[in-house]
Amino acid sequence: MERMQCGECGEEIPYLSETCPSCGKAVAILNSDYKSELGKTIVRSSMEIAGGAIPLVGGIFSAAASAWEGHDQENANAFFKHWLRMLFDEMREKEQTIVEIMARLDMHDAKIEERMKSSEYQSLIKKAFREWPGAESEEKRKLLRNILSNAAASTLVSDDVIKLFLDWLKDYSELHFKVIGVIYSNTGITRGEVWGQLGKQPVREDSAEADLFKLLFRGLSTGAIIRQHKERDYEGNVIVSRASKRASSNSGVRTAKSAFDEEEEYELTGIGEQFVHYAMTELSLKIEAPKGSSIG
Repeated sequence: MERMQCGECGEEIPYLSETCPSCGKAVAILNSDYKSELGKTIVRSSMEIAGGAIPLVGGIFSAAASAWEGHDQENANAFFKHWLRMLFDEMREKEQTIVEIMARLDMHDAKIEERMKSSEYQSLIKKAFREWPGAESEEKRKLLRNILSNAAASTLVSDDVIKLFLDWLKDYSELHFKVIGVIYSNTGITRGEVWGQLGKQPVREDSAEADLFKLLFRGLSTGAIIRQHKERDYEGNVIVSRASKRASSNSGVRTAKSAFDEEEEYELTGIGEQFVHYAMTELSLKIEAPKGSSIG
């Protein structure tokens, strides 16, 4: 690929740089003022690089590079600029996450230092950054940061459980995590009470919102994150109580259980409580962030 030069000062601009290192001028990738041939070269070469970096879509990128060469150059340039912008944003988010993790750990602690250098912890980092749930929202990025920070500083659960927590970040939505937080703070809460705690307005039982809420609870129950609240003995066994007498069949029309049921109570499972500890407990900063820094 031909080198790129700054249109302001003429200095060479490193590949994928957003600004000129000499004068600070923002780089307008594939500006229409550039020569057509240079635009073609940048698009084709960069897409082939992307194809090599992502084997599964390599063929698609190569075919697109060939199809766009000499045709629809402006549209190709716009797409490539947008694609690079997404890469830049993800790189910034990952960099910020790493900085925030380091700021929360006591690197003078020999155990933490040894933990962070271990192949097991490095495996967790790779898994987290490869799947990168932070792309969905800032809230998920913070949950990921908390998990990795606590995984370095705490040994309450095994790395296999930590990997499961990372999978949950990928598989569940922010609404799932809000429900988990509400149940954690209110053990024995009902579905109807959870709906109210979320600040939701009443809806029909046959509405999409009601169906989504039932599906959400079903998913959390199946995932062993929540369970029905029961009395338990010292060893954690459920104390079975006598079933109450069923209402007479002549007492009126019976309906299916409401999505916002006010009878069955819920609590977090043991692993659900550990998830809250790791994902929703934020370690305090161990170093002072520079003034104006985005570290939080």
